[in-house]
Amino acid sequence: MRATELTLGRSFALAFDDGDDFVKELTGFCAERGIRQAIIPMFLGGFRRVGLVGTAGPLQDPEAPVWDETVLETVEAVGAGTLAWSPDTGSLAPHLHVAVGRKGLEAAGSVSHLLWAEVQFIQEMALQEVIAPSMLRPRCGPHSVPTLTFEPSSLTIPPS
Repeated sequence: MRATELTLGRSFALAFDDGDDFVKELTGFCAERGIRQAIIPMFLGGFRRVGLVGTAGPLQDPEAPVWDETVLETVEAVGAGTLAWSPDTGSLAPHLHVAVGRKGLEAAGSVSHLLWAEVQFIQEMALQEVIAPSMLRPRCGPHSVPTLTFEPSSLTIPPS
Protein backbone atom coordinates (compact mmCIF):
# COMPACT_ATOMS: atom_id res chain seq x y z
CA MET A 1 0.00 0.00 0.00
CA ARG A 2 1.05 3.57 -0.65
CA ALA A 3 -0.25 6.52 1.39
CA THR A 4 0.36 10.23 1.70
CA GLU A 5 -1.11 13.24 3.43
CA LEU A 6 -2.93 15.54 0.98
CA THR A 7 -2.86 19.31 0.89
CA LEU A 8 -6.23 20.31 -0.53
CA GLY A 9 -6.98 23.37 -2.62
CA ARG A 10 -10.16 24.73 -4.13
CA SER A 11 -13.54 23.01 -3.77
CA PHE A 12 -16.09 22.99 -6.57
CA ALA A 13 -19.67 21.91 -7.14
CA LEU A 14 -20.36 20.99 -10.76
CA ALA A 15 -23.80 20.59 -12.33
CA PHE A 16 -23.74 18.88 -15.72
CA ASP A 17 -26.63 19.46 -18.11
CA ASP A 18 -28.78 17.17 -20.23
CA GLY A 19 -26.79 15.88 -23.20
CA ASP A 20 -23.36 16.81 -21.79
CA ASP A 21 -20.43 14.52 -22.55
CA PHE A 22 -19.60 13.81 -18.90
CA VAL A 23 -15.88 13.04 -19.17
CA LYS A 24 -15.21 15.72 -21.81
CA GLU A 25 -16.93 18.40 -19.70
CA LEU A 26 -15.07 17.27 -16.56
CA THR A 27 -11.63 17.27 -18.19
CA GLY A 28 -12.41 20.55 -19.98
CA PHE A 29 -13.38 22.20 -16.69
CA CYS A 30 -10.15 20.98 -15.11
CA ALA A 31 -8.08 22.30 -18.04
CA GLU A 32 -9.78 25.73 -17.81
CA ARG A 33 -9.11 25.94 -14.05
CA GLY A 34 -5.57 24.49 -14.16
CA ILE A 35 -6.55 21.41 -12.12
CA ARG A 36 -4.11 18.52 -12.65
CA GLN A 37 -5.19 16.40 -9.70
CA ALA A 38 -8.29 16.09 -7.55
CA ILE A 39 -10.50 13.80 -5.55
CA ILE A 40 -14.15 13.35 -6.44
CA PRO A 41 -15.93 12.17 -3.29
CA MET A 42 -19.22 11.76 -5.15
CA PHE A 43 -21.28 12.39 -8.24
CA LEU A 44 -24.90 11.47 -8.84
CA GLY A 45 -27.64 11.79 -11.40
CA GLY A 46 -28.68 10.17 -14.65
CA PHE A 47 -26.96 8.97 -17.80
CA ARG A 48 -28.74 8.46 -21.11
CA ARG A 49 -25.91 6.19 -22.26
CA VAL A 50 -22.84 5.05 -20.39
CA GLY A 51 -19.77 3.00 -21.33
CA LEU A 52 -18.46 0.78 -18.54
CA VAL A 53 -15.64 -1.73 -18.40
CA GLY A 54 -17.21 -5.16 -18.66
CA THR A 55 -17.91 -8.14 -20.86
CA ALA A 56 -20.79 -10.55 -21.36
CA GLY A 57 -18.48 -13.46 -22.16
CA PRO A 58 -16.34 -15.60 -19.88
CA LEU A 59 -13.11 -14.08 -18.61
CA GLN A 60 -10.08 -15.60 -20.36
CA ASP A 61 -7.86 -14.75 -17.36
CA PRO A 62 -9.64 -13.74 -14.13
CA GLU A 63 -6.36 -12.21 -12.86
CA ALA A 64 -5.97 -9.89 -15.88
CA PRO A 65 -7.72 -6.54 -16.24
CA VAL A 66 -10.78 -6.36 -18.49
CA TRP A 67 -10.54 -3.72 -21.22
CA ASP A 68 -13.85 -4.51 -23.00
CA GLU A 69 -16.69 -1.99 -23.04
CA THR A 70 -20.32 -2.56 -22.12
CA VAL A 71 -22.87 0.10 -23.05
CA LEU A 72 -25.95 0.64 -20.89
CA GLU A 73 -28.84 3.04 -21.49
CA THR A 74 -31.13 5.07 -19.25
CA VAL A 75 -29.48 4.63 -15.86
CA GLU A 76 -29.37 6.37 -12.51
CA ALA A 77 -25.80 6.66 -11.27
CA VAL A 78 -23.71 7.36 -8.20
CA GLY A 79 -19.94 7.35 -8.31
CA ALA A 80 -16.60 8.64 -7.08
CA GLY A 81 -13.05 8.89 -8.33
CA THR A 82 -9.68 10.56 -8.55
CA LEU A 83 -7.99 12.71 -11.16
CA ALA A 84 -4.25 12.40 -11.62
CA TRP A 85 -1.71 13.30 -14.29
CA SER A 86 -0.61 10.61 -16.73
CA PRO A 87 3.11 10.92 -17.51
CA ASP A 88 2.55 8.38 -20.32
CA THR A 89 0.03 10.55 -22.21
CA GLY A 90 0.83 14.01 -20.82
CA SER A 91 -2.84 14.52 -19.95
CA LEU A 92 -5.35 14.29 -17.13
CA ALA A 93 -6.22 10.67 -16.30
CA PRO A 94 -9.62 10.31 -14.60
CA HIS A 95 -10.28 7.15 -12.62
CA LEU A 96 -14.02 7.03 -12.06
CA HIS A 97 -16.14 4.17 -10.79
CA VAL A 98 -19.90 4.17 -10.87
CA ALA A 99 -22.82 2.13 -9.62
CA VAL A 100 -25.77 2.34 -11.99
CA GLY A 101 -29.35 1.15 -11.85
CA ARG A 102 -31.06 0.46 -15.18
CA LYS A 103 -34.46 2.14 -14.99
CA GLY A 104 -36.07 -0.14 -17.58
CA LEU A 105 -34.96 -3.35 -15.82
CA GLU A 106 -36.39 -2.89 -12.32
CA ALA A 107 -33.28 -0.83 -11.40
CA ALA A 108 -31.00 -3.84 -12.03
CA GLY A 109 -27.52 -2.77 -11.01
CA SER A 110 -24.04 -2.72 -12.46
CA VAL A 111 -20.82 -1.45 -10.91
CA SER A 112 -17.65 -0.77 -12.88
CA HIS A 113 -15.05 1.64 -14.20
CA LEU A 114 -16.67 4.47 -16.17
CA LEU A 115 -15.24 5.04 -19.65
CA TRP A 116 -17.66 7.68 -20.98
CA ALA A 117 -21.21 8.87 -20.41
CA GLU A 118 -23.91 11.14 -21.82
CA VAL A 119 -25.82 13.02 -19.12
CA GLN A 120 -29.58 12.57 -18.94
CA PHE A 121 -31.35 15.46 -17.21
CA ILE A 122 -28.67 16.28 -14.60
CA GLN A 123 -25.46 15.03 -13.06
CA GLU A 124 -24.06 16.67 -9.92
CA MET A 125 -20.49 16.43 -8.63
CA ALA A 126 -18.32 17.53 -5.73
CA LEU A 127 -14.67 18.03 -6.73
CA GLN A 128 -11.78 18.78 -4.38
CA GLU A 129 -8.50 19.97 -5.91
CA VAL A 130 -5.30 18.41 -4.55
CA ILE A 131 -2.37 20.85 -4.28
CA ALA A 132 0.27 18.42 -3.00
CA PRO A 133 1.86 16.01 -3.38
CA SER A 134 1.83 15.38 -7.12
CA MET A 135 -0.53 12.54 -7.96
CA LEU A 136 0.54 10.58 -11.04
CA ARG A 137 -1.07 7.70 -12.91
CA PRO A 138 1.68 5.83 -14.82
CA ARG A 139 1.11 2.41 -16.35
CA CYS A 140 2.52 -0.16 -13.91
CA GLY A 141 2.82 -3.88 -13.36
CA PRO A 142 2.64 -6.88 -15.67
CA HIS A 143 -0.65 -5.70 -17.24
CA SER A 144 0.32 -1.99 -17.63
CA VAL A 145 -2.63 -0.79 -15.54
CA PRO A 146 -2.71 2.99 -14.92
CA THR A 147 -1.96 3.14 -11.19
CA LEU A 148 -2.17 6.05 -8.74
CA THR A 149 1.25 7.00 -7.38
CA PHE A 150 2.48 9.93 -5.29
CA GLU A 151 5.55 12.03 -5.90
CA PRO A 152 7.83 11.42 -2.92
CA SER A 153 7.68 14.16 -0.31
CA SER A 154 8.10 14.55 3.43
CA LEU A 155 4.37 13.73 3.74
CA THR A 156 4.62 10.40 1.91
CA ILE A 157 4.30 7.34 4.13
CA PRO A 158 6.68 4.51 3.08
CA PRO A 159 5.04 1.30 1.75
CA SER A 160 4.08 -1.19 4.44
